[in-house]
Amino acid sequence: MATDEKEKKQDLKEEWPAEEVMKDEQNQKLIDELEKENIHDRQFSNISYSCQVSSKVPYELQKGQALITFEKEEVAQNVIRMESHHVQMQGVKVKVMAKPVSLKSGVRFQVHVEVSKMKINVTEIPDELPESQMRDKLELSFSKSRYGGGEVESVEYDRQARNAVVTFVESGVADRILKMKDYALYINENCHRVMVAPFMETHLEKFQVFSGVSKKTVLLSGLEDLQITDEETVEDFISIHFQREKNGGGEVEVVRCSLGNLT
Repeated sequence: MATDEKEKKQDLKEEWPAEEVMKDEQNQKLIDELEKENIHDRQFSNISYSCQVSSKVPYELQKGQALITFEKEEVAQNVIRMESHHVQMQGVKVKVMAKPVSLKSGVRFQVHVEVSKMKINVTEIPDELPESQMRDKLELSFSKSRYGGGEVESVEYDRQARNAVVTFVESGVADRILKMKDYALYINENCHRVMVAPFMETHLEKFQVFSGVSKKTVLLSGLEDLQITDEETVEDFISIHFQREKNGGGEVEVVRCSLGNLT
């Protein structure tokens, strides 16, 4: 039995050399240290996110016009190249002209928002003390650990707006206070509930004004003298006509028409 045990141990040594075991242990220690450092950094770093905003560009249809949007750009461009189309509507062929859609100017920009892990916004502060005294009162109140506070680094107080930005020395204090939604502020033995909220900084980047021509949408004109007054019926006839490849069309996403003055 002892011999078998020794052979098993010898086999394990051959499969897992000592230096490999050492490397694994060292790698694991390194991973643990990096993870601790990442947790530490996350505690002190702000939360940030960004998004891109593009304004919708409206288009006003005039009487007798329609807009048709295709799934593919090449179909729309082919319809425009053909220019003249005869659409069957209740036994009558209606001639419509296809043109590109020139869009009005729009804007595009990026919004970057950063939520501080060290600061909070305080609002609905009662106007009962001079500015300097209220600043001191806020610092004292938010530094009390028994109320969830912590050491305060600075207080920016706006008496007219009745709000303040409180910056803490240690991370975690702001998160703790924000869970309360409001905070007790004692002035002359009276308890006032002030509102607390995250401190966010927002700025815009890459602001652009753009205009152009729609690649998938086509403007159709020539519907002014139709006997049909129901716009939905006309839209169906247009869609049926331009769905067909033999008419130079293709898959249609949407059709909108105007038989009145404006839409």
